[in-house]
Amino acid sequence: MNEQLDLTGAVAVVTGAGRGLGRAFALALGSAGAAVCVADIDGDSADRVAQEISTTGGKSLASTVDVANQQAVERMVDQVIEILGPVRVLINNAALFAELEMRPFESITTEEWDAVMAVNVRGAFYCSRAVVPSMAEQTYGKIINMSSGTVWNGRPGYLHYVTSKMALIGLTRGLANELGPRGIRVNAVTPGATRTEVGRKTMSEERYQVVARQTALGRVGVTEDLVGVIMFLASPASDFITGQVLNVDGGRAFR
Repeated sequence: MNEQLDLTGAVAVVTGAGRGLGRAFALALGSAGAAVCVADIDGDSADRVAQEISTTGGKSLASTVDVANQQAVERMVDQVIEILGPVRVLINNAALFAELEMRPFESITTEEWDAVMAVNVRGAFYCSRAVVPSMAEQTYGKIINMSSGTVWNGRPGYLHYVTSKMALIGLTRGLANELGPRGIRVNAVTPGATRTEVGRKTMSEERYQVVARQTALGRVGVTEDLVGVIMFLASPASDFITGQVLNVDGGRAFR
């Protein structure tokens, strides 16, 4: 393995890691030698992914957590530090999206708007705030915020989701400036349409094909397309990169 991509001894927290991209990130980090906290609101899913990591010889911890709950997040991070050690990598991946129905913005209820903002934005804020003291003690850390390619074209029908994901870019840039002096790098990723095992009502096979034709590479993404980017940003190979937004969509939106 490339020494710069070797994460042996690092402790990583991945939220929303029970399925989809989060699961793929957690497994990849475990394979690279990191001890991984698999955090998810679905405890059974978190347990299964943590077991997958352990089965292949990795070190893991499953945590059932609602990232929109400040006390729950703080308890999770305290447990991670106690059991696995100081946190070096945080991937803010937990989000409400697959569960959402497409609808005109006038039809989005206040309750649904607040729920999306609570998980997608406030959750990332809580998790970042909880791990920073641990990272600052090491004068080193990597925070990776999973935004979305929808921010570049303002996809209709998901105003609350698109708004929340654009907010993460602001969070990324603000935190990068604040935390840089403490050795903490903060970056964001904007994935395009990506196939995972998680089904989405709004993405039919026909829709995937439409999106594929809009990309320079002529296809939609798969989990492996994002894993390499995450490993790069989590590793020492990207130590001189912070405050950036990396677009990973096969060339649909040129940034």
